[in-house]
Amino acid sequence: MTPLLIVLLPFVGLILPIILARHSHTAATVGALIPTTLSFGLLLSLAGDVFAGEVFVASWPWIETLGMNLSFRVDGLGMLFAILILGIGTLVVLYAHFYLSDSDPRGRFFGALLAFMGAMLGVVLAENVLLLAFFWEITSLSSFLLIAYWTHVPLARQGARMALAITGMGGLLLFAGLLLVGHIVGSYELSAILANGALIQGHDLYVPALLLVLMGAFTKSAQFPFHFWLPNAMTAPTPVSAYLHSATMVKAGVFLLARMHPALSGTPEWFFIVTGAGLITLTFAAYVALFKHDLKGLLAYSTISHLGLITVLFGFGTPMAALVGVFHILNHAAFKASLFMSVGIVDHETGTRDMRILGGLRHAMPITATLATLGAAAMAGIPGFNGFISKEMLFYESWKLPFIEQDWVVPVIVTVGGLLSMAYSVRLVIDTFFGEEGDTPAKPHDPPFGMWLPVALLVTVCLVVGVYPSIAEPIVNAAALATIGGVMPEGYEHLSLWHGFNAAVVMSLIAIFGGVAFFTLRHKLFALAERYWPNLQGKLVFEGLVERVVDATRATTASLENGSLQRYSMLLIAFVVAAGALPFFLFDFAPGNLPATDLEPVTIVVFGIFVAACFGVVAYHKRRLTAIVILSVVGLVVSLSFVKFSAPDLALTQLSVEVVTILLLLLALYVLPKETPSEGGFSLRKVRDGILATVAGLGTGWMSYMVMTRPQDSISMTHLEKAYYPVGGGTNVVNVTLVDIRGFDTMGEVAVLAMAGLGIFALLSRLNPEHIHGVTRRVLDRYPVMLTSATRPLLSLILVMAVYIFLRGHYLPGGGFIAGLVATVALIIQYMASGQQWSSERMPVNFRIMAIIGVTIAVLSGATSLALGKPMMTMLVPLGEPGTVMTLYFDLGVFLGVVGAMMTILTSLGVLSRPANAETLAHSKETNPWKP
Repeated sequence: MTPLLIVLLPFVGLILPIILARHSHTAATVGALIPTTLSFGLLLSLAGDVFAGEVFVASWPWIETLGMNLSFRVDGLGMLFAILILGIGTLVVLYAHFYLSDSDPRGRFFGALLAFMGAMLGVVLAENVLLLAFFWEITSLSSFLLIAYWTHVPLARQGARMALAITGMGGLLLFAGLLLVGHIVGSYELSAILANGALIQGHDLYVPALLLVLMGAFTKSAQFPFHFWLPNAMTAPTPVSAYLHSATMVKAGVFLLARMHPALSGTPEWFFIVTGAGLITLTFAAYVALFKHDLKGLLAYSTISHLGLITVLFGFGTPMAALVGVFHILNHAAFKASLFMSVGIVDHETGTRDMRILGGLRHAMPITATLATLGAAAMAGIPGFNGFISKEMLFYESWKLPFIEQDWVVPVIVTVGGLLSMAYSVRLVIDTFFGEEGDTPAKPHDPPFGMWLPVALLVTVCLVVGVYPSIAEPIVNAAALATIGGVMPEGYEHLSLWHGFNAAVVMSLIAIFGGVAFFTLRHKLFALAERYWPNLQGKLVFEGLVERVVDATRATTASLENGSLQRYSMLLIAFVVAAGALPFFLFDFAPGNLPATDLEPVTIVVFGIFVAACFGVVAYHKRRLTAIVILSVVGLVVSLSFVKFSAPDLALTQLSVEVVTILLLLLALYVLPKETPSEGGFSLRKVRDGILATVAGLGTGWMSYMVMTRPQDSISMTHLEKAYYPVGGGTNVVNVTLVDIRGFDTMGEVAVLAMAGLGIFALLSRLNPEHIHGVTRRVLDRYPVMLTSATRPLLSLILVMAVYIFLRGHYLPGGGFIAGLVATVALIIQYMASGQQWSSERMPVNFRIMAIIGVTIAVLSGATSLALGKPMMTMLVPLGEPGTVMTLYFDLGVFLGVVGAMMTILTSLGVLSRPANAETLAHSKETNPWKP
């Protein structure tokens, strides 16, 4: 239970800062710290056992048919990342309290931050890889909200969209890769996947699965060529940048490499792809970082470079390299968070991050200068700091690689990367805190104690681990064991500051002194870069690609969507015809051998009328009223066909729907011309449409014939068995199916119907009949005497019939849906016969509210089963006498939903038939002999 609480607390607790932000900024900060510290405390309660080699797994079934369980895993690797997420997260919350201005909405900031924190915890503690992919996408969404926090800044919105596009795409590819891995193993649980590395690597799907998983990791950790989204995310507030770069988001990619290391590493494919991508990213990003004048831009590219370094270590595929990779994750989190916070202090107190303006800040900001210098020393790999140890171990491991003959290539490249890292670290310190004082927008000074305290704590970690690396051994060893697969590297004993004089020491000396020399040449390099590649930015490539895609989609849309409903219908029907015809070409289909059913003369005559009516609709489609009358014959014959084949429920439903539809069309006719405009004479379009209609009709008929002449197993008996006691508790299998067996479907359909009614009301409520082209004004005497005389006495009778149909539905043909349609017919006839105003005065019912109440009753009746320990929508819940079941209340919700939605639609159309002005309305009242 503890792992689940660790993940859920930030999600549940995000409401606290949102609520408390209304009182004060301090209250919002406290509200954010409460769930963070509680979750951190629960995590630390497991730390001792995890460092001793224990693995905690907690699992609950969720979507078992898909293999997706709510399962979590706390091992050494998950513990390392969770400590970083919650530990640095606590410091970020404290730092943000002083960083954010009074005008910044803190509730929204801390709420999004806690959602991001919970999503990252879900990623690193997930035992089920499908659950991991689920939380992976939540990190993309929540980081989008954080990056775009300052919504008034266009660059923030652009950067957030770019980050979401790249990481979202990678997340989808990762999901596909994890599906393949789970398919190979036969389980989506990490315990099974990590134990079957040989099975995965020997499978034909290994390479596709590997590529898809690596795409997810590379996009998230900003590996080349997907690196460009990360620098453009620097428009986020600095607390977000510090958190995103050190402990979350970008670390998710390298976490994935570490997590899947036992299952996927050790092959030439893994080595060359992962190591190659890491080496390119390491050197390219380090070089670009030197040319960035924005402090956060420099740090962003330095993050990309160090992520490349970690990727290289995992790419080596050796146990010791994996241990070094885990160690550098810890070191990088400490010095990178401290540096981003230091840069945020500089920006906050001076009003700029441009190193061309800054300079000499060591005098005005001595505390900040000291902390930033120490953090930069750790990032550069200076002896005495944590970054030096992991960098030395990288240099040493680069000489012991499999799958490569030129053993000097990788050492040379990583040395160049170390040299460039030294160069941009020196530039960050010298150009910001030394030299002549710059003309900054604000007078610089050190921040309050609470703002530099988190930086001091992180820098202390860099120093302590750099001098006493053994202090980090418990967490590093535990995480390395989980990454390697349970056995520590051969020859490894302890983390130590000095490993003797070897090639790695020489490489470090070259990197340190070469970096300083490279820094001294920076001005010449700036001029060279400005001359030959001034716009070398991945952002421009991405934006150009997006622009091309948008242009292509616009051109495609313009060629398809020209405002012609005829074209849309043609394309839709053509696609359906093609999709239906495809199986006939791929497979050998032929009619079955079942004998045809005997036809009586009456059936032949009735279906002859049906065919004639269909042709009549086509022939008279221009005369709209005539076409509707003929169309009603088609609906009536369909209802009779259901009677013929012993389906009374379907017959009642079809007949009710037919009546309501005809009424709907009659009301719609008022706002349409009497006749359809002429379409001209002969045209190729008519020939095309005729051929398409003929092919679609004959194809549908042929498919129906083949289905009906083939023997097949039917699920009818299953429904019949479930409809009766003790399962369904009824004797009308159709109604029991609708309200019990497939009650969830019915609930969704009623909800959709209600939404459609509300949507139509919203569209038509402000439509002025005077603005409708071609409307034919009704005669002022709108109430035919015979129609009014006949319909008013029928109202009570039809409503009683509707109640009767409703109550008997569970046992005989009927039910809430049919009863709702019957009641709708009774009510809408009153509107048509006596007018909108007369009917509304006598039926002061808000049908929109009725539709909402109906959907609510349906949902609550379905949810009641949960309180009784049964699955949602288990309708058969006996109440009192046998036969009184929850389906009655569900059916009541269906009844009210249907009546409310249909009346909302029909009365909305009826409103358009009202006289357009008060004078006409007054005259119509005077000439109405039936108004009391």
